[in-house]
Amino acid sequence: MIRLYSQIFEPYLGVLEPEALKRSFKTALKQLQAEKPVYQSGAPEWWGEVIKRTAVDAGAETHVVDKSLDRMVPQLLRRFSSKEGYKLFDDSLACLHQLKNLSVKTGLVSNTDKRMLAVLDDLGITTYLDPILISEVEGLEKPSAEIYARACSRASVKRNETLHVGDELQADFHGARKAGLQALLLRRPGPEGEGEMKEPDEELQGVEVAGSLLDVVGRVLRSMSD
Repeated sequence: MIRLYSQIFEPYLGVLEPEALKRSFKTALKQLQAEKPVYQSGAPEWWGEVIKRTAVDAGAETHVVDKSLDRMVPQLLRRFSSKEGYKLFDDSLACLHQLKNLSVKTGLVSNTDKRMLAVLDDLGITTYLDPILISEVEGLEKPSAEIYARACSRASVKRNETLHVGDELQADFHGARKAGLQALLLRRPGPEGEGEMKEPDEELQGVEVAGSLLDVVGRVLRSMSD
């Protein structure tokens, strides 16, 4: 992801330090998610603000970013509308395949815009996921209890029998728990975990953590044998 940002930024802004880009992107994303959901202003405007803040906070001059934004934003949106901008974790397909073989209903609830539907198709995982709820389409987002309720309703499952797995402590873990679901917080060790939405000095006491998606399969198997 950061590699693509660097490639698009460089002709307009010069070379920005990758670690600074990584930090500024996570900060910008977290700030905008707290300020307003993507569905309120639409993907181009919302992501345009993320892109601007990412570049400026990584060291680019604001006036230079402003002059180039109308050229950089469409390029980045296009790149991140297909698998070109994304890579599945090594355990993703294995997890989805095993859950399907176990006849476990598996869906997706994501705080993102509707471009993600095309990305999921391009990555070849749409057939494993039903239902798929995208916040821009639904008009609400996690940690709203309503979006979790909709997911359970469409899957025809009870909330207390549903396990939600995600990497955001508030939106995914606490949001799901408050909505009446079981929850696991994904915290991958090492470099693989660098892209997760971790809070600095986050408090994980009482939080059930999974180190990989294969740990999730193990959790499901244990619950099925109880």
